[in-house]
Amino acid sequence: MKGIAGRQHRGLPLGATMACADNTGAKIISLIEVKAYHGVARRVPAAGVGDLFIASVKKGTPEMRSKVVYAVVIRQRRPFRRPDGIMVQFEDNAAVLVTPEGEVRGSEIKGPVAREASERWPRIAAIASTIV
Repeated sequence: MKGIAGRQHRGLPLGATMACADNTGAKIISLIEVKAYHGVARRVPAAGVGDLFIASVKKGTPEMRSKVVYAVVIRQRRPFRRPDGIMVQFEDNAAVLVTPEGEVRGSEIKGPVAREASERWPRIAAIASTIV
């Protein structure tokens, strides 16, 4: 059998708001579009752990507010299954702001980062304090 083992549950549909877990000045961001999402007709696109998406900054510093930015999901409340069968669930939804190429814009990340996001984005893993 080929493909990714386990099942990736995408727990953040369009319009979902989440905390920004880095020190860029954004506090709350809202999901606008999921990059590289291929769904079916009439299904609302959703993002999961490790997905790159476009977001709008809802709360933060005056320079950051109402900007359109790229971000990566590092935590989600919706439980998802790992290849070894363990179900993982976090207390909140959180993301980190990145450039379109995947470089992290901040210099530190608050809170834990899911292993799936750190494996897919090495720059996030480099500055993460805790990887779960």
